[in-house]
Amino acid sequence: MPKQNIRYLQNNTTDEGSLQVNVETPSGRLPIQDAQVTISYTGEPQSTIEEVSTNSSGQTEQVRLRTPPLEYSMEPSEQQPYAEYTIQVSAKGYIPVNVSGIQVLPGETSVQRVSLVSQKTRINPVDHIVIPANTLFGDFPSKIPESEIKPIEESGEIVLSRVVVPEYIIVHDGAPSDSTARDYYVTYKDYIKNVASSEIYATWPDAALRANILAIMSFTLNRVFTEWYRNKGYDFTITSSTAFDHKWVYGRNIFENISLIVDEIFQNYLSRPNVKQPILTQYCDGQRVSCPNWMSQWGSKNLGDRGYNFIEILRYYYGNDMYVNEADEIAGIPASWPREDLALGSRGEKVRQMQSQLARISRAYPAIPTIAADGIYGPATEEAVEVFQSIFGLPVTGVVDYSTWYKISEIYVAVTRIAELY
Repeated sequence: MPKQNIRYLQNNTTDEGSLQVNVETPSGRLPIQDAQVTISYTGEPQSTIEEVSTNSSGQTEQVRLRTPPLEYSMEPSEQQPYAEYTIQVSAKGYIPVNVSGIQVLPGETSVQRVSLVSQKTRINPVDHIVIPANTLFGDFPSKIPESEIKPIEESGEIVLSRVVVPEYIIVHDGAPSDSTARDYYVTYKDYIKNVASSEIYATWPDAALRANILAIMSFTLNRVFTEWYRNKGYDFTITSSTAFDHKWVYGRNIFENISLIVDEIFQNYLSRPNVKQPILTQYCDGQRVSCPNWMSQWGSKNLGDRGYNFIEILRYYYGNDMYVNEADEIAGIPASWPREDLALGSRGEKVRQMQSQLARISRAYPAIPTIAADGIYGPATEEAVEVFQSIFGLPVTGVVDYSTWYKISEIYVAVTRIAELY
C-alpha cells in the first residue's frame, strides 16, 4: 500500500474491518497453539499495530483494523477499496512466516490461514507470501474467449461420465505453457473461496456474490469434467492465469461471508437443458473490459443493488435457459448428506457417524468437548457442534445442517489423513 494511503488510514478513516489469523500445520490441518502474530501496515512492516497469539484451536481473536471508506468498493474507483496489512507469524519449533498484502474490507471479516513448517523439516518452505491486488483493482490479462460448451464427440475428449465435485484441484500457478510454474494441490472449496476473494469484493450484495461464485464453480467444474488440460497433455486441472482461467493466489486471505456462501452451495453448478457438462461461464469486470455475451462483475453488483436475486442476475447475462444443478457426487467425503438436519432429539446411524467424526476432530481441537458416538443427539452433542461451528466460522446453531455436515467431514478427512498432498 502506498504510504499516502497508510497515512490516510492512520489519520482520517473511521471505517473498520476485522482480521483473524488461523495457524496450522501443513499436514492434517492441526492447529498450532501459542503462535505469535504481529500485525502492521504493509509498507511500514516495522510499525506494529497489534500483537496477538493463537488459542488451542490455532486461532487469534478477530482484530479490528482501519480500512478505506465502504463506497470505494461499491463502484469502480481509482481509490484502493481495501487496506493492506502484513503479519509476521512465529511459534516455538517452527519456521516463521511473513504474509504481506492481506486485504481487509470495511465491515467484513478477513481470514488468513498460515501454515508453519517444523524447523526439523527437510523441505524448503515458503516463508514469505505476497498477496497481489484484487483483479478488479489491479492490472491482469483479459480472458481469452472460449466456447461455453465443449464438444463431446471426439474420442477421449470426455473422461468423466458424470459431474463430480473433486476433493482436490491441481492449480498450475502460471500460464499453461509455463513449465517453470509450480503446481499446487488445493481442496475444491478452498480453491473457490480463494478465487472469489481474489476477483470480487466481499462488500457486495449477497445475490451478486452468489451469482459470481456460481459462475466460478461452474467454470471450474467444466475444466474438471472435460479434463480440459489433461487432454492437452498437462498434469493439472486449471491455471491461475486470468487469460485462461481464474485468479488464484497462493496463501491469500479469504473473506468470511464468501466462505459461508461457498460452504452452502459448493455442490452446485450452472447448466443448460440437455447439456450434460457444467457450463463454462465466462465473465469480465464490465468496466475496463467489455464482454457483451458474458457476465459483467460490476454489472452483477448493480443488479444486486436493484434487488435481483442470484438466478435473475445469471439469467440476465447468460439467458433464461440457465439453471442451477447439483453434482452427482462429492469426492473424498466418508458419506453423503442425510438430506435432513440433525438436531437435538435426532437418532440413528447418521448421528453416530457425525459423533464419531467430531470425537476424532476433538483430539486435534481440544476446545471441542469429547462426546460418545451413541447415535443419540443429546445436549452434549449439541454443545460439541456449537463449539465446532464457532471454530470453523459457521453460524452457531447447534444444528448439523448441510454446511456443518460437510465441514465436519472435511475437517475429519484432514485430521485423519496420514500424508498430505503437496
